[in-house]
Amino acid sequence: MEKSYTDIINAIGEDVSRPGLVDTPKRAAKAFKYLTHGYDKSLEEVVNGAIFPSNTDELVVVNNIELYSLCEHHLLPFIGKCHVGYLPTGKVIGLSKIARIVDMYARRLQIQENLTKEIAEAIMSVTEASGVAVIIEAKHMCMMMRGVEKQNSMMKTSVMLGRLREDHRTRAEFLSLIRD
Repeated sequence: MEKSYTDIINAIGEDVSRPGLVDTPKRAAKAFKYLTHGYDKSLEEVVNGAIFPSNTDELVVVNNIELYSLCEHHLLPFIGKCHVGYLPTGKVIGLSKIARIVDMYARRLQIQENLTKEIAEAIMSVTEASGVAVIIEAKHMCMMMRGVEKQNSMMKTSVMLGRLREDHRTRAEFLSLIRD
């Protein structure tokens, strides 16, 4: 990857031997590996058995989970927050594991629509909840720094599964709980 960054820097007409750029290919490769470290994780590793018995069947919501991802079309960042809710059926997931699941999928080359769905399906799978809701709000550098250059645009995506899709009252409760 370091050689590829050297080639890219040379291709834009820069001198990779210039003092400010000498170590840039190595730093850029290390940064890119970090930004995509979600590929090195599995759902089982991330959850790590942190599923606990609980007799609650009321809505559990974690909102404003910050996320950082890379657009698979331009390799530019999109940055935002994720809101997750689920209806337990006899077990709950450790709180930090929800954020870790968001990170695992966000730290891959993504489009926001798929990211939202992957998080929802993962939470549904590991918790066996009767319903899951995920909403992501993000600003996309590919839209802000290039192309149409719209600085204030915000993309919002949602996925509702099970009872959170079917029951409008439960969905409304989730939506009211995530409002800032």
